[in-house]
Amino acid sequence: MAAADPCPCGSGATLDACCGPILAGVPAPTAQALMRSRYTAYVRGAMAHIVSTHAPETRASIDVAAATKWSADTLWMGLEIVATERGLAGDDVGFVEFIARGVTKDAPFVLCERSRFRRDGAAWYYVDGVAKDVYAAPPRR
Repeated sequence: MAAADPCPCGSGATLDACCGPILAGVPAPTAQALMRSRYTAYVRGAMAHIVSTHAPETRASIDVAAATKWSADTLWMGLEIVATERGLAGDDVGFVEFIARGVTKDAPFVLCERSRFRRDGAAWYYVDGVAKDVYAAPPRR
């Protein structure tokens, strides 16, 4: 994937103008930008980004091997941001509700989650999320 290619997060911007700098270590300016970069990290298999942007107090709970395998075994079909609440540059907490679609080992899925993010200094972190619905579904046409 080249820097001039469309960003996998679906923002409409190029990777270089969207998630690329965040994956390279530039702090995400908003909770939604971090959510988008985490989706892009799964698409690209960038597990170091997933781990480093997870809240420090729960980072050890990540099964990196399983996440890496799932990421590699999945054909990512798209991310849709459904709603955001707070999570802007001046906020300390933000929520992003999203729908991620994919196919893992020929099994389509849809993951709907309301994720909670926290800003510490200049950095946003994924804290946790509540799955709103996770189900197998036919791929979008």
